[in-house]
Formats: sequence, C-alpha cells, structure tokens
Amino acid sequence: MNWIGLWTVYKKEMQRTKRVLFQSIVSPVITTALYFIVFGSAIGSAIAVIDGVSYAQFIVPGLIMMALLQNSFSAASSGIYFPKWIGSIYEMLSAPLSYIEITAGYVLAATTRALLIGIIIYLVALFFTPLPVLHPFWALGFSILVSFVFAMFGFVVGLWANSFEQFNIIPTFVIAPLAFLGGVFYSISMLPPFWQTVTLFNPLVYMINGLRWAFFGITDVHPLWSAIVILIFMTILIGIIAWIFKTGYKLRK
Repeated sequence: MNWIGLWTVYKKEMQRTKRVLFQSIVSPVITTALYFIVFGSAIGSAIAVIDGVSYAQFIVPGLIMMALLQNSFSAASSGIYFPKWIGSIYEMLSAPLSYIEITAGYVLAATTRALLIGIIIYLVALFFTPLPVLHPFWALGFSILVSFVFAMFGFVVGLWANSFEQFNIIPTFVIAPLAFLGGVFYSISMLPPFWQTVTLFNPLVYMINGLRWAFFGITDVHPLWSAIVILIFMTILIGIIAWIFKTGYKLRK
C-alpha cells in the first residue's frame, strides 16, 4: 500500500473542500437548518410526539442522515468527475498509485467532509431541542459506514457520467426523492399498510431508521436489517469499482 500516495489524494480533496468552504460545508448546513426550522415549527405544532419523542427531535436523525448521504455522494462524484472531464485523471492513472489507493483517497475525503457536516448539523440542532444519543457508538459507526458507502456510490457515478446532465441525474431524481420518501419527516407506521410495504423497498428507510434507533431507541425496522442493507450495498459497489478499473470502463478512450 502506497500510504504517501493515498494521503496525497486525500489531502488534495480536502484542500478542494477548503477552497469552496461555503458551498461544501456552510451551504448544506444552512439548508438542513432551514428544513429543521420550517418542518419542526410547521408540522411539529400539529404532531407533538411520535413514539415518545417530540417531533423536533424525531426529524433530526433523518436530517443528519440525509445530509451525510447527499454530501458524501456529491463530494466523491464531483471529485472524480471533473478530473475526468478536463483530462487530468490520466496523469493520476499513470502515477504509481493502485486503483485501491486512488479510490480510498477520494472516498475517505468525501466521508470526512460528510461527517464534518453531520457533526455541525447535530450541534446546530442542539440549540433548538435536546438530543440524547442512546447508542453513541452505533450512531458514530453507522454514520461513518453510510457516508463511506455513499462516497463510493458517488465515485462510481462520477466515473460513469459523461455529461453534467448524467452527473446530476442520480442526486436529483434518485437520492433526493428516496430521502424524502424514506421517513425523514414521518414514521412509516403513519402510512396505510400498502404504502408501508412499498416503503420497505426504499433502502434509505433502513439508513434513516438505523440512525434514529441509535439516537432514541425507536425504529420502524430492526437495526440489524439497517446494517445488512448497507453492507449489501457496499459489497455491490466494491465489485463495480473493481470492474471499472479492471476493464477501464469510461476511463480509456
């Protein structure tokens, strides 16, 4: 393992984050805080308590999870897409770096960025409502795992995309709708039985509920299923990334 090379890629990506600090860190935190204020005030006045937790508290894990997966995805996808777009990725591919080191550098940097945003959102939420964390190690571990996996997902999409239109398809038409329909702002037990069953096919339901269980001990799905779903997703992505670098798909002209 070329640790110096891996660190160089990671450091380059973190410096890119610092150069666009408002866009990469401040903007998503403000957006999430606005979600919290608007939904917590508007809907919270009508829904006082869900499973023994105030509505303002209930939505925080979902908002944190939504921020984690969206920002880890966007950081990794943009990080690899733009070097491919301008052609500088070929310099990296010709450097003494293995595919594992290149992938790890981008993915770990995106994971770090997402976790920083998640921590800031948690601290901001504390100004509005108390937030006990019943299982802190699970909360931290699950946040890291989800951020890591969605950073890998973003890395794959960044390699796959040939245009800005393709680049924006997944976050706009897949991740955002699934996040909003994944129980960020409501418990799926509030839905009619048919839609409860349909919702269980949404993988983000398991991620959001995994973090909510870590916070409050309440969940719509067993936390073990949350871990299984994300590990299956990670295994699939590892296979896809290995295949991309082995075949040179979308990397070789």
